[in-house]
Amino acid sequence: MTTKKEQRRIKIKYRIRKNVRGTQERPRMSVFRSNKQIYVQIIDDTTGKTLASASSLKFNEKMTKIEQAKKVGSLVAENAKAAGISKVVFDRNGYLYHGRVQQLADAAREGGLEF
Repeated sequence: MTTKKEQRRIKIKYRIRKNVRGTQERPRMSVFRSNKQIYVQIIDDTTGKTLASASSLKFNEKMTKIEQAKKVGSLVAENAKAAGISKVVFDRNGYLYHGRVQQLADAAREGGLEF
């Protein structure tokens, strides 16, 4: 059973996904955050394939969630550059553009991704 907060996020997610689509020239950068981790995928929606990804699961050192998000943002920018991607469409996946999601986006922009 879902909570009201989760239902609200899912509703916002569908409203965003109505308009945000990833193409081969400009794939979609989708963010998922759990209570402990944060994950990012760069997806081409026309073929349904993940082109690049990054997550905070690989970090062993102790840090705050905001610091984790910054590192994941720079890591996904590096992986996207290696895959030949420079422009993306940002999909915040129903989360508010605040806190961890904002830090991840800012770090990805600093890493060279354009959105």
